[in-house]
Amino acid sequence: MALDGVTLAYLVKELAPLLIGARIDRIFQPEKEEIHFQLRQQSSKRLLLNCSATAPRFHLTQENKKNPSSPPMFCMILRKHLEGGKLTGLYQKELERVVTFEFQNYNDRGDLVTLHLHLEIMGKHSNLILVDPRENMILDGLKRYSHALSQYREVLPGRTYLAPPSQGKLPPLQNEELWRETLYKEELDRPLTSLLLASFAGVSPELAREIVIQAGLSTDTLLNQCGDIDLSRLFQAYRRLCDPGSVPEIQPCLYYQPAPRSQLAAFSFVPFQQYQELRLESVSTLNEAVQTFYQVKANNNSLESRRGSLGKILQEQYSHSSKKLKIYNEAESSAEINLAYQRWGELLTANLYQIEPGSSEAVVEDYYDPSAPEVVIPLNPHISPIDNAQRYYKLYNKAKATLLKTKELKEAVLDELRYLESLKYNLAQAATPSELEELYAELAGQGYVAGKHLKKVHSKGKPGRAKPGSKSKAKSSKVVHQPRVFHSSQGRLILVGKNNAQNDWLSLRKGKPNDLWLHTKVIPGSHVLVPLQDGEEFPDDATLEEAAALAVYFSQARGSSQVAVDYTHVKQLKKPNSGKPGMVIYDQNWTLYLTPKPEVLEGLLASEAILE
Repeated sequence: MALDGVTLAYLVKELAPLLIGARIDRIFQPEKEEIHFQLRQQSSKRLLLNCSATAPRFHLTQENKKNPSSPPMFCMILRKHLEGGKLTGLYQKELERVVTFEFQNYNDRGDLVTLHLHLEIMGKHSNLILVDPRENMILDGLKRYSHALSQYREVLPGRTYLAPPSQGKLPPLQNEELWRETLYKEELDRPLTSLLLASFAGVSPELAREIVIQAGLSTDTLLNQCGDIDLSRLFQAYRRLCDPGSVPEIQPCLYYQPAPRSQLAAFSFVPFQQYQELRLESVSTLNEAVQTFYQVKANNNSLESRRGSLGKILQEQYSHSSKKLKIYNEAESSAEINLAYQRWGELLTANLYQIEPGSSEAVVEDYYDPSAPEVVIPLNPHISPIDNAQRYYKLYNKAKATLLKTKELKEAVLDELRYLESLKYNLAQAATPSELEELYAELAGQGYVAGKHLKKVHSKGKPGRAKPGSKSKAKSSKVVHQPRVFHSSQGRLILVGKNNAQNDWLSLRKGKPNDLWLHTKVIPGSHVLVPLQDGEEFPDDATLEEAAALAVYFSQARGSSQVAVDYTHVKQLKKPNSGKPGMVIYDQNWTLYLTPKPEVLEGLLASEAILE
């Protein structure tokens, strides 16, 4: 959920006793829109303040990010005024999304002064502003702007500080009659969620939905559909959730998507009924919930950024290979048409005696056709009939050579496209930085990019490119492969590769000659391995079907029906000469056509473990 005014109030209430009275040892600005305070009070703490457009927030953190070689200007201003001082207050006004940190420190003249640092959490308008409250003057803001950008106020040193404009919403109301009157001032045919959001401070769309749900109403219920009892239940739910002063204890929660994704989806200060379909995990403090949620969100954003960089490289190479394939197809079509020139050359040779020199065409009988139709063959009048025949023979021989050469080139580019398809699939499935690092190492090894480490994708300018197929000069570090590990309903081990490098390792190194190997037929996907005992030819039928279901699930055929899955023994697998990573060939195999059952997949995915 969003870090709305109500959630901020609970967070301020929780952290104020831990922060007030702490000394400011150091101040850092590891990111453009993020400040860290190193605090000391009995124990050391690190306070994070972020005013970015996507994740504005504050909380305690254990993350120690790398700082720039020289501190930005705003960081130097904060160090000048606040380092060595004391945090004396932390408060929020009327559930607004502005949190004020009050500091006391000695100025250059030795006078004890009070300064305010306002964290404004308002989406793209979020900011962090240092203010001298004696004259309400701005000392500096992390994001500076003038009236050219905002007609309401300027955030510049020396200007008067103006709080963000009020939205005219009411703070938590204790009186039910006044609360009802506030609702009835709005249009009666509006949804309750919209009315709560528009009328009361600190309420986010998620919180408005939760108030309505906890009142036992539908989220699309209109005000004019509510009776007296409905409104009483709605008011009690509102009081229960939106009045931090009257709530003795909160129950912070994190919510995760169901398997197989299991991604962190939301957090809340008490269990929310709207998230009952998600997996709930209780945490001890709201700070822990906020920190975990935003740290995972930042990691996911970083992961997606890296994925995007690699995806761009792959798409560029895929487009380049697709253009080559188009050129080869056009050359092949043209050459196939020119194969007919052999017949024209032979027909001209057989009829040289009746062709007059200087003729622009020759009309001859086509003896290749039983009906012997007449054929009109264009001629170059400036050369002899025999030279015209030889010209058509040359065009035929050229077309024949083109087809032979194009066939070889076309097969190579088709292999390249199939390999790039597998890389694109692996990229879409990569879920951790280490998996992306393995994929980048594979790209470097195949010459698609220069270098060995993923961080080079983000260096200035375009990523280095090497000729595809060339060997990378970078020294490869030892990679510890961690494929996916599942157990069948019969307790049998099933291993699934996450990328081409792991596929090769599973199929050509990890697997024993008699182990069973599975892969979707012709479709890019993961290699699946079922270890077998000595003397055992096949696993039980349930394990075979479940291993095939995993092969379908971890392939581009996911969600399809009647998918062909090849299976054979590892001893049948061979690596073709100059074969790309993850590519194997085999002569003997069996094929199973399968539509994976959802309940079977759910049980398999829930059994995922770590390879020991």
